[in-house]
Amino acid sequence: MNFRSSARHAVPLSIALFTAGLTAPAPAFARGEEAAHRHQAHRNASTPWWKKAVIYQIYPRSFADSNGDGVGDLNGIIGRLDYLQSLGVNVVWLSPHFDSPNVDNGYDIRDYRKVMAEFGTMRDFDRMVTGMRARGIKLVIDLVVNHTSDEHRWFEDAKQGPNARYRDYYIWRAPKANGTPPNNAASFFGGSAWSRAGKNGDYYLHYFAKQQPDLNWDNPKVRTDIYDIMKFWLNKGVAGFRMDVIPLISKDPAFPDLTPAQLADIAVPYAHGPRTHQYLREMNREVLRRYDAMTVGEAIGIKDDEDPLFTSPARQELNMIFHFDASNVDRDGWKTRAWTLPEWKARYDRLYTALGPRGWTATFLTNHDKPRAVSHFGDDSPEWRALSAKALATMSLLQRGTPFVYQGDELGMTNFPFTAIDQYRDISALNLWHDKVETGEAAASDVLAVLAKTSRDNARTPMQWDGTAAAGFTTGTPWIAVNPNYRTINAAQQAADTTSVLTYYKRLIRTRRSLPFLIDGSYRDIDPGHANVYAFTRVGTGGRAVVLINFSKKPVDYALPQGIRLRRRIINNGTGAAVAPGAARVVLAPWEASVYTF
Repeated sequence: MNFRSSARHAVPLSIALFTAGLTAPAPAFARGEEAAHRHQAHRNASTPWWKKAVIYQIYPRSFADSNGDGVGDLNGIIGRLDYLQSLGVNVVWLSPHFDSPNVDNGYDIRDYRKVMAEFGTMRDFDRMVTGMRARGIKLVIDLVVNHTSDEHRWFEDAKQGPNARYRDYYIWRAPKANGTPPNNAASFFGGSAWSRAGKNGDYYLHYFAKQQPDLNWDNPKVRTDIYDIMKFWLNKGVAGFRMDVIPLISKDPAFPDLTPAQLADIAVPYAHGPRTHQYLREMNREVLRRYDAMTVGEAIGIKDDEDPLFTSPARQELNMIFHFDASNVDRDGWKTRAWTLPEWKARYDRLYTALGPRGWTATFLTNHDKPRAVSHFGDDSPEWRALSAKALATMSLLQRGTPFVYQGDELGMTNFPFTAIDQYRDISALNLWHDKVETGEAAASDVLAVLAKTSRDNARTPMQWDGTAAAGFTTGTPWIAVNPNYRTINAAQQAADTTSVLTYYKRLIRTRRSLPFLIDGSYRDIDPGHANVYAFTRVGTGGRAVVLINFSKKPVDYALPQGIRLRRRIINNGTGAAVAPGAARVVLAPWEASVYTF
């Protein structure tokens, strides 16, 4: 797809106008960054399409239901394509749409070449791709190949015994002499990562639910079949893959017991198998480079300084990965803790330092595995919800990387007011309840308080389209409850409001697209220690800007560091007065987000 077609959405201010505001001498650090960027731009004359993209994640079960069964579906998505086009996104990431028993809401795949019956048919999928293409939107789908469903035909065969045709598609080990599992590996969803199955009672490995047996990537037949699956979807018009827990695909075949330190953060040892990078390079060589396919890996267990091992162009593995260090700033095991803005900024700075001037990443605040951004990092009270949602959008969409917008964040949707365990549908929440409350390890009130803040179900409540019954998501009974605030937070109401979160997202996306230095310019945090202000620069060929965000409910009289003088305000989230050209300080209103040339 040629993204130049999006030029019709350009902001109603000329590039020449911005350039006129850049004539003042730049601070020395900015001149150095701009020179470095010109050198990089010369080496990379053509920016890949996925760097220019703004990607919108659809969780199909909760997006739009077309047939009244309470479950979102592909035809529901088709009916909302004009909405996506008007928002300005040009890539959609579709969470798993494959045939599945839904133990883990589609991340347990029973048939990789079949559409989940609840979502529709392959014909519906093809119509959806065609409709997206007609609107200049590419489609990226989930690649879930660390594990399958235990109802996949491969596993149904494998559990028949050691001589079964597909036995070596999975990881089997005999029990220890006392009948216990082969080692002490733990599942992300609680309990042991080993379960017994089959006629001889061997254990199979499952890093997630027991219904999600891990595939044996050391078997070349497994890899060949996975590559064929990828080609199947790419040949149907898919533009790339978001790769679920992709660092976990390689295992140490010896399966030694984990140390107490490793058990405290099992993602780290699981993500460091001996052949992960070998297999990703093979995947790139056999499939990805032949299609110009976009790839983004879920970087579970990967530290910032390891990012180049996955994303360096010279290594030919992936384009970018999702890091969770910043999004998990408030996590302490299964509990939450207090955090500060300087701590949060430092996590982003470590990532960008590790990436270097040519590195690239995925920027996001919410996805189907995280709580709502405005409830997590902003202020979801009625007074500050809209402003803080816009401020967070400014931060995320204007950092260096490809931005991902999760469905409903463009409306400022909030966490659901959960109060009881029977309101949850997510297997990880239910397993936490079992492991902590039903065993007596933790009080029910403590676990409910944590889940209300952190549960994945916060992001999985239905999309709030309008103020009618069930928020316009369905004419039936939703599979999970609709947030009761849908009458005041919905797309129909915000589409008609020039000051809404939705309207601001549209402006922000247009602004990013119209100014190339906001896409591939350098990033620098210019005031990492400030307790309330996040200030960073984007400097590149054709311009430079400073992003100023007040993460507090009080005004901040802010002096610009490092000799910066503000010139022209490019965009603002609706609060705070613009300063005169040449200003060295600005009073930032509560939750103000402003972007200036300098």
